Amino acid sequence: ALRDVQRAMTVYETDFLAAYGLTLNEGMLLCCLSTKRLKASELAETIDLTCSNCSKVIKSVEDKNYIERTLGKEDKRQMFFTLTSQGEEQLKLIQEHPISIPKVLEHVIAHYSK
Repeated sequence: ALRDVQRAMTVYETDFLAAYGLTLNEGMLLCCLSTKRLKASELAETIDLTCSNCSKVIKSVEDKNYIERTLGKEDKRQMFFTLTSQGEEQLKLIQEHPISIPKVLEHVIAHYSK
């Protein structure tokens, strides 16, 4: 069963990359920023990545001009991330044209959504 889940995830990741030009982590990062601005540490926690790995994902999505960073108003040492208009368009594309989820993953999602 685990092998089936892993294979399904690989297929889904490949399809996601082909459809949107983003990795799943990049897509999740855009989703996290859909309604609010977040710090890198908050993004890492939400996506469940190490700070180091999240930094790489942030850099990649930033290079694609989907997010931008701004300084905190009260504390200039804080860095916040928000979607750019291009990022909003990309997220809208993902939401309006979803790719199909392999059946084995639908069962896993249903199980953990309870």
